[in-house]
Amino acid sequence: MKENLNQRRNFIKKTAIGSTAIMAGGILPGFSAKSYRRIVGANNLVRVSVMGVNSRGTALAKNFSRQDNCEVAHVCDVDSRAIKKCIAAIKERQSLIPEGFGDFRKSLENKDIDAMVIATPDHWHAPAALISMQAGKHVYVEKPASHNPNEGEILVTAAAKYNKVVQLGTQRRSWPNIIEAIQQLKEGVIGRPYFGKGWYTNNRGPVGIGKVITPPDWLDWNLWQGPAPRTELKDNLIHYNWHWHWLWGTGEALNNGTHMIDLLRWGFDVDFPIRVSSNGGRYRYSDDWETPDTQVISLDFKNDISMSWEGRSCNGKPIEHSSVGVIFYGESGSMYISGGNSYTIFDLKGKVVKKVIDDRKIDPRDASNPSEYLDALHIRNFFDGILKGTKLNADIKTGHTSTLLVQLGNIAQRVGHSIDIDPVNGHILKDKKAQKLWSRHYEKGWEMKL
Repeated sequence: MKENLNQRRNFIKKTAIGSTAIMAGGILPGFSAKSYRRIVGANNLVRVSVMGVNSRGTALAKNFSRQDNCEVAHVCDVDSRAIKKCIAAIKERQSLIPEGFGDFRKSLENKDIDAMVIATPDHWHAPAALISMQAGKHVYVEKPASHNPNEGEILVTAAAKYNKVVQLGTQRRSWPNIIEAIQQLKEGVIGRPYFGKGWYTNNRGPVGIGKVITPPDWLDWNLWQGPAPRTELKDNLIHYNWHWHWLWGTGEALNNGTHMIDLLRWGFDVDFPIRVSSNGGRYRYSDDWETPDTQVISLDFKNDISMSWEGRSCNGKPIEHSSVGVIFYGESGSMYISGGNSYTIFDLKGKVVKKVIDDRKIDPRDASNPSEYLDALHIRNFFDGILKGTKLNADIKTGHTSTLLVQLGNIAQRVGHSIDIDPVNGHILKDKKAQKLWSRHYEKGWEMKL
C-alpha cells in the first residue's frame, strides 16, 4: 500500500507543471471534472471500500465521501438492496459512482483500494479486518473491535505484522471538548478520580418469536453468516436484531457500552482490571432476544479504582438528562460527560464549577448517524495515520483493550459469577468455564489465522 501511495506522489511530482497549467487554464481537453479531481489530489487521495452498508455503513460512506482527499470507490454488502441505496446516497456527495460488490473479498483484489471501512454485524468485524490487512489494506472498523477477546488479540498482532493503520470507531476519542475534558481530569481538576459510571438507555420493543424462512433472493445468507456456525434464517433477525443473539452479536454492552467504558478507561488511564462482575438478564419481554436487556457491569482495578456500566434497553429513563453518558467521581468533585461534545465539572456539593457546551444536536439513539460532523474528525485522524504517520486516537490496541473490558462483563454475565483477571494482560484467571468464552466456534474454513 505504501508503494501505491508513493507511486501516486511520484506521479504528482513529475506532472507538477501540467497540474499548474490545468489550474491556470481550466480542465485540459479529454479530462472530466471527476478525473481532474483524481489527478490533482492523487498524492493525498485515499480510496476506500465500505463493507456493510445497510445502516451505519451508509452513514460512514457518506461521511468518508465528503472528505476532500477521499473517494468511496467500492460499496460491499450481502444485501443487494443496500448496495443500491448506498450508491445512490454517495452520488449526492461525490462525482465518482462507486462499484458494488456482494462479496467484499472481490473488492480487496483491487490494488487501488487503500482502506476497508467495516460496519458489518459484530461477528464479521475482526475476520473482515484481518482479511483486509492480509490483502494490504488499512482498516477503519466500527466498535466493537471483535466478537470475542481472542479475535481482538489477533487484530493487535496482525496490525503490527502487516504494518497497517487500524482505527476503531470509538469516535469520541477525536471530539475536541471530550479530549479537553479528559486532559483536565488527568491534570487533577476533580482531585484523584476513583469511581466512574457510564450508561445507555433506550425503549426498544420486543423482537417476537421468529419463524424459519427461505433466504430472499436479495440476501446472501451464507456469506452474511460468514465465520459463524451455520443456522437457519428467521424472519425477525435481519437487519438489526442479530445484536441480541450471542452467535452474531454482543448485546447492548458492546453495541453501546463500548463507547462509555472507553471514556472511563481513558479518563482513569487504566488498562486491565483485576475483577469483573455483571448482573442482569432479559427481563422485559419473552421472545428470541438472548443477551441482557438490563445489565450492570462492574470492573475493579488496582490502585483503588472502580467503574461500572448500566444498560437499560427497554426503559429509556435518562440519567443526568441524557440517554448516554459518563460521570467521574473524585476526591474534590465530579465530572459529567454527556452523550455529546460537552462536559460539566462539579464541586463536592454539586455546584457547577465549569460547563462546556457544544450546541450542535447529537442523537445517541440514532443507530446509523448520531454525530456526523464530529465523526469526521475521527476519519481525518485515520487519514493522517495513513498519509502522515500521525498517531491514531483509537488504534487497534487501544480499541481492543476497551472492547475487552465489556466482553469480560458479558462473560461474567454468561457464567453467572464474577471473574478474576490478570491485570497484566486482561486474561481470565483459574476459571475454565469462563475461559471457554474467550474465543468462539467458527464455521469450518473461516477460522482466523495470522
